[in-house]
Amino acid sequence: MRWFHQLGMRVWMLVGRGRAGAQLDSELQFHLEQQMAENRAAGMSAEEARQAALRVFGNPAALRDQARETWSWQWLEQLLRDVRLSTRSLLRTPGFSLVAIAVLALGIGANVALFTLVHSVLLKPLPFPEPDRLVRIFEADARGRFKDNIVAGGDFADWQVRSQSFEQMAIKRWQHHSLSGTQGQLPEIVEGQTASWNLFSILGVKPALGRFFSPSDDRPQAAATVVLSQSLWKRRYGGDPAIIGRTILLDANPYTVIGVLPAWFTYPDSRVQLWTALYHEKSPLIMTAHEAHNFDVVARLKPGVSMEQATAEVSGIQAQIRRQFPSGPVNDAVNLRPILDAEVHGVKEGFYALLAATGCLLLIACLNIANLLVARAAARQKEMAIRTALGGSRGRLVRAQVMESVVLAVAGGVAGVALAYAALQWFVSTRPEIPRLDAIHLDGMTMAFAGAAMLVCGLVAGVIPALSSSDRHVLEALQESARSHGGSHGKVRLRRALLALEVGLTVVLLVGAGLLLKTYHRLRSVDMGANVESVLTMTLDLPKGSYKDAPGIVSFYERLLEQVRSLPGVRGAGLSTTLPGEGHHRDDTFTIAEHPPLPTGQLLDASTYFADPDYFKTMQIPLIRGRVFVNDERLERAKTVVISQTLAHTYFPGEDPIGRHIVISVVDPEARSYEIVGVVGDTREDPAAPVAPAFYFPFLGGSERTVSLVVRTATDPLSLALPIQRLISGMDRNLSVADVLTMEQVATRSLADTSLDAMLLTGFGGLSLLLAAVGLFGVLSYMVAQRTTEIGVRIALGARRDQVVRQFLGDGLKPAVYGLGIGLAASAVVTRLLRSLLYMTQALDPMVLVTVSLTLLVVAALACILPAWQASRLDPMQALRRE
Repeated sequence: MRWFHQLGMRVWMLVGRGRAGAQLDSELQFHLEQQMAENRAAGMSAEEARQAALRVFGNPAALRDQARETWSWQWLEQLLRDVRLSTRSLLRTPGFSLVAIAVLALGIGANVALFTLVHSVLLKPLPFPEPDRLVRIFEADARGRFKDNIVAGGDFADWQVRSQSFEQMAIKRWQHHSLSGTQGQLPEIVEGQTASWNLFSILGVKPALGRFFSPSDDRPQAAATVVLSQSLWKRRYGGDPAIIGRTILLDANPYTVIGVLPAWFTYPDSRVQLWTALYHEKSPLIMTAHEAHNFDVVARLKPGVSMEQATAEVSGIQAQIRRQFPSGPVNDAVNLRPILDAEVHGVKEGFYALLAATGCLLLIACLNIANLLVARAAARQKEMAIRTALGGSRGRLVRAQVMESVVLAVAGGVAGVALAYAALQWFVSTRPEIPRLDAIHLDGMTMAFAGAAMLVCGLVAGVIPALSSSDRHVLEALQESARSHGGSHGKVRLRRALLALEVGLTVVLLVGAGLLLKTYHRLRSVDMGANVESVLTMTLDLPKGSYKDAPGIVSFYERLLEQVRSLPGVRGAGLSTTLPGEGHHRDDTFTIAEHPPLPTGQLLDASTYFADPDYFKTMQIPLIRGRVFVNDERLERAKTVVISQTLAHTYFPGEDPIGRHIVISVVDPEARSYEIVGVVGDTREDPAAPVAPAFYFPFLGGSERTVSLVVRTATDPLSLALPIQRLISGMDRNLSVADVLTMEQVATRSLADTSLDAMLLTGFGGLSLLLAAVGLFGVLSYMVAQRTTEIGVRIALGARRDQVVRQFLGDGLKPAVYGLGIGLAASAVVTRLLRSLLYMTQALDPMVLVTVSLTLLVVAALACILPAWQASRLDPMQALRRE
């Protein structure tokens, strides 16, 4: 039990160290007084008795230190002592300390914020049991042309029956619903997912209330059921447990609420408000078709089965399906991704690029602080020499100076964590479309990273200056005059080297920011193919329960357009299923009736839109040949199609497409033929993507319920938002609208990722440029201060003031020029990693490189001019008298 007693003593010495120290002092004083009393009794005077007692006992302070060393916590005392001394030293120079803390707060705060995003969104496992066995399955092309296509219902059905690599497979897809208002509530459009009954069991989720779907719920003839998200349950229904079994109206159809999801469940997106049973929602024709790609597939691998084995097995099954359907749009391979990678794939590269940028910013901040500390150490050279002469070891002095840097880093880190928290709150509020948004918060891993960043910054910024200031001979330092402390050429070279490295990192950040800014401006200037100015848009979704057939759908939208066009300030109104800049929503394969049959397995493909006759005029999409739709082409007479210019050039080279017929045969066993009546200008689904071939079908055919209303106005588009919504409510009080935006906002929203990346990287580059300018200014000011006498002598001997200015400008610009060279060389390597984020911009764009170089040199020159001018203004007599 001896070890237990020793452990108890160690703990007691840690928590009761103050009382133990007081007791030790009391005992030492008692024995010293006893010895003094004996000496006085022997006839000594009081002073002689004290000196004799001290000779017997030794120095009480040394005895106290020796005793404390046996208490096992001496290192902690020394650490606390160093912290106190460092804090007092830094408080004596508040200006320096505040600048250093602010610089480190920016660097550490930016890194903590980006690390939190990367860790929370990209690295933290999804909150499901054994998430490493969860995968997403995509259809792919065996020749490698694409690998992430969504899945056809018929393919999934075959995989589910024939594959042996998975415990279970589930199928799902996005959809939105019109949720009717009850008891005074307003209707709203809510995002939802429809999934096969076993999805929640595959994910390992338990309901917070009620139950999930069963196989009997997931059938076409079953009663309609719905599972609510926790947020919708609380927001819409007040968290009432009696919601289970209650009927709500989705798309004007009754659905029975059977369950509520737990609060933490936000897969695949926090915007999902409810879930329905997929096989109840979708027709058997869609769910057995191999040509219609509409769904996402989630699966759980069996224990011991690798992704490579599962990919090979399902790819073999898919190849067999392809051989069964050689003439349709059926893929011949599959691709598996871990479920987390599949969900965050779109933001991964941008987040990692920004994290690398913040790392550069932090290193720049550390180098800047190191430069400041080199100057501070030079100014304190005599102080360090005196401490050495009094017995301070080199290790002790280095430790004390490094501790000052660590104290600065901790103070800057605390401020940086506060900045990171504010930055994350702003990010979450402005970017709701980011996946896994609910997982973004400061946690233990983030705090550990922040602590590590503080420690690394403290060591990096403190060790170099501390070592550089402790290599001087004591006598040499003591004999130096006040003007020359730290004026050695070695320290000047060290500061220049640090500054050159700092400038090099700044150039890398500025080049990256310049490339992204150029990409953003190129995307902003892309011609969308339509005039987006003064156009209001909003989304409507007619409920299936209220609008059961095509004539009812067409009648409602015709009345809506008539009333909207009659509003004051409206110049035109139209309808379309997809707007320019909204991204890709749907495509169909087709053949051309007048062309020779295609080889087996080959099909043509184009994006599919539905539009009313006035849509093209409202959006000012130019008509190139033929005509657009007419009002008579509605319902069963909707047998015409308008094609885009790219489709005409791609599939009708050297011929007139007007009068030709395209044949759509996906899913529908009776192929439908449409006559081409017009060719219109191209519009872009995505500013960063190539223009895709497209065709427009008559919206008045009545097959589409979800539509975007576009209204061209003579005034501010948003001023008509409320009147139009009131008009819609007057036509159907249970019909709600969503995404009330101007077309300019729609176009800007598609550039949100590029805009954010460019803005943040530019901000980091600007901060690094400011730090580099401050560093240049500090280096040159320090050199002027150290060479005051030399300058005075030179001017007294006849040197012209313009020569002094040129010399100091040259001295100051050398680190900038060296750093520029280093940065441009590094940029040649680093910017290649940004290629996937660039649009119509070279990785080494000459204009960006020239602009960055000129900007850096101008800023460097401005930072150097003031110290150089001050050097030339020195009065030689005053400089000599100061010596």
